[in-house]
Amino acid sequence: MKTLIQGGHLVDPSREVDRLEDIWIDGDRIIDGASLRPQDADVVIDATDCVVMAGGIDIHTHIGGGKLAIARMLLDDVLQASARSAQEPAGESAFLPVAAVAAKRYLEMGYTVGFEPAMLPTNARAAHSEMNDMPALATGGYCILGNDDVLLSMIADQLPQSLINDYVAWMVKATQAIAVKVVNPGGISAFKFGLREFDVDTPHPRYGVTPAQIIRVLARATHEIGLVHPLHVHCSNLGVPGNIASTLATIEAADGLPIHLTHVQFHCYGNEGPYRMSSAAEQLVAALNRHPNVTVDVGQVMFGQTVTISADSMHQHANRKRATPRKTALVDIECEAGCGVVPFRYRRRRFVHSLQWAIGLELFLTIDDPARVFLTTDHPNGAPFTAYPHLIRLLGDRSFRETALAEIHPDAAAASSLAGIDREYLVHEIATMTRSGPASILGLADRGHLAAGAIADLALYRRDDQNLEKMFRSPEHVFVRGQHVIDSTSSDRLRAVASDRSKLPPQTLTADLVSNPESVDGFAERFQQRSCFDLRRLWISDDELHSVIGSEPVKQFSRGRER
Repeated sequence: MKTLIQGGHLVDPSREVDRLEDIWIDGDRIIDGASLRPQDADVVIDATDCVVMAGGIDIHTHIGGGKLAIARMLLDDVLQASARSAQEPAGESAFLPVAAVAAKRYLEMGYTVGFEPAMLPTNARAAHSEMNDMPALATGGYCILGNDDVLLSMIADQLPQSLINDYVAWMVKATQAIAVKVVNPGGISAFKFGLREFDVDTPHPRYGVTPAQIIRVLARATHEIGLVHPLHVHCSNLGVPGNIASTLATIEAADGLPIHLTHVQFHCYGNEGPYRMSSAAEQLVAALNRHPNVTVDVGQVMFGQTVTISADSMHQHANRKRATPRKTALVDIECEAGCGVVPFRYRRRRFVHSLQWAIGLELFLTIDDPARVFLTTDHPNGAPFTAYPHLIRLLGDRSFRETALAEIHPDAAAASSLAGIDREYLVHEIATMTRSGPASILGLADRGHLAAGAIADLALYRRDDQNLEKMFRSPEHVFVRGQHVIDSTSSDRLRAVASDRSKLPPQTLTADLVSNPESVDGFAERFQQRSCFDLRRLWISDDELHSVIGSEPVKQFSRGRER
């Protein structure tokens, strides 16, 4: 069946398209409609006065895995009270929705792909199973390494990089991941040995390796095994005043190899001023200008109740006294990492919270290239992902931003350079930051753009230059793999096809990697010495992912692989 989207204004930064142009869909793909006429279409969608973009791609959002279950158990009373107040089921909580509800809310904003950035190997099956409840949203996960005893011991024993590369490639493939994530490199493991502070050059109390060494080895491994996405790094000293020094040292540790720094707002603090905390956004932006190998996402803080969930148990332990409400869960997970859950409320009139809000906006607005900075709130840590439309308006409407700035803590407003920034994001920059940029950095060759041959993931937004929040909150139409899932002209805006697994089966985007099978026995024995089960039990085959978990594996080619 052919669908014609007619009369819309296409915004496709990957092809530098920003003009009126029709789009044709046949099956699950966009096709070249040069030889087609309107009467050839089975369905015609009137896109007059609409901006047409590829479906949104969230590069960093916590949507699957055990940490979410822990958070829901810890906050059951809060979720129940919130649900009663909003007269909705507890699973539809604004800051901690269950997977199926999260998928629905993503679709309702025009997003079609989301990536879970903290997938522990021992928990990968659970993470994929939870994301399997999001049928219309294509998903993927980043395999967490860098605090596992196997890797730390391999680095400590100075094993060849080639063997470490095989270990990293095997773990990514075993967990059906698409990238590698490192959280507080070495610090989660060091926390288990009694350390409560761990900087980039601090030796591990048992293995003697430093975070800088871990970053260097993993950045090289991800590059050499052919992963498109750079090493995804949660830096040392999250949330600590003065941590800009650790962040800059992390950049240097990569030795010029591609590296992605995540939720950098939380890693961009100086320690100046009467509160001993200040914005270091200018320093980080200057470092990005000097290091073209670095990309970032922001992790914007927005005001209101949320819950912070992180493998970084060291810093969640430090933050436990600030929990709102006063309850915390800290979990040790095998010999791999940890998990910390701390509920939190960001308050508009508190200096630190206001400064965090301002720093995030400073970063967005002073990083010139929108292909190197991505729209995230580190859901749910900085705010729920449903805050994206409001955040987009803050970026694209200076007067609206200035009004919001006047409402925060006055000392934080005075300490920020936000008031002096004139920049307003243009629609094509928003598309770059949320579509073409994430697709490029993740190697999603057939997503994030509107060229012929691309997966037919599209969002049509009614143009509203006066209120970008309204525009990006509720698209007129959304297509996922050619299926019409959002239709503003229908009484049932979210169409039943959005949850029809026969028409939109769950998809898991995974990296297509190879490793030397002769290396497996060596690190399997090393794993066996440190764990309570056999390494090979981590392996999730394509058949298991499809037949048991219920998701269709979609292989994304790695750099250098023949397409």
